[in-house]
Amino acid sequence: MENRTARLTILVDPRKKKLFEELCARQDLNSSQVVRKLMRQYILENLPEEEIPDWLAPHAKGEDGRKQGA
Repeated sequence: MENRTARLTILVDPRKKKLFEELCARQDLNSSQVVRKLMRQYILENLPEEEIPDWLAPHAKGEDGRKQGA
């Protein structure tokens, strides 16, 4: 897990926000945890493997050293 944090402010439809928070709560997660997971997945799915930073690499690679899902 990353040691530092930065604030990300986004504007969303209030109905989507409410539904999102309800779904997060059902899984005993907060919205920040889910957004961080989504960001990590997006980066790993869209960034070329050679550009994945070392601090993210443990999440990015399977046992064979390849990006998961590749």
